[in-house]
Amino acid sequence: MDQDDLQPLVEKYLDDPSEQNKEAVVMGALPLVRSIIGKISVPDHLLAEHEDLESVGIVGLLEALESYDPEKARFATHAYRRIRGNIIDYLRSIDVLSRRKRKKIGAVQEAIATLRQMMGVEPSSKDVADYMGLSLESYHELLRDAQRRFSLSLSHPINDEDQTMVDVLPNEDAQENFDRFEQKSTQKHLRELIETLPERQQTILGLYYTEDLTLSEIGEVLDLSAARISQILGKIQLTLESKIEEHAH
Repeated sequence: MDQDDLQPLVEKYLDDPSEQNKEAVVMGALPLVRSIIGKISVPDHLLAEHEDLESVGIVGLLEALESYDPEKARFATHAYRRIRGNIIDYLRSIDVLSRRKRKKIGAVQEAIATLRQMMGVEPSSKDVADYMGLSLESYHELLRDAQRRFSLSLSHPINDEDQTMVDVLPNEDAQENFDRFEQKSTQKHLRELIETLPERQQTILGLYYTEDLTLSEIGEVLDLSAARISQILGKIQLTLESKIEEHAH
């Protein structure tokens, strides 16, 4: 269902908060919940089945419905963060990655930054894998893990204004949120960093955030597997984080 089709259902519920109208909102918003789930690289975990995440997302949806003020934003914009936040919190609670893997992902980020300074260009996956003494397959697995962590870290503040990566990434639906922030430097800097990425990486970011496609859907557009898209997003995450840290120093 299109977001414009969801809004009338929400307004009908606000006028008449019956169980029937609430159920209509839930059914109408299910595509939004499923889209959010599809954009997260979900771990292979007994408690992270699609049905589990959908239930968690619906709880967030209902919380968003109860706190919604139609004068401030469209419901889909308001609900997106609450739904996603519930799912992210749930995934964090089941400990997605081991401490050892988190440490390795940090080492990859450092290796990318070091090689970038040494080479003067963005290092390839093979460059980083060779530098770290890893096989290309092992390195790609780390990139998929990094993308998973990226999905979870998007809700973490990245500056003193409590802005998150979701807030400052180019996303038309988030424009209402952008207008609420007085500081625009982080948003501007991140846009500039994204413009330095290879064209395909910029395309994937655009499909992922602006077009709101899932990993599988992006893979279909670019004739790549969802796992490969996850790897590329993981590398983008590590590249952007290392550049942001360089800028901070």
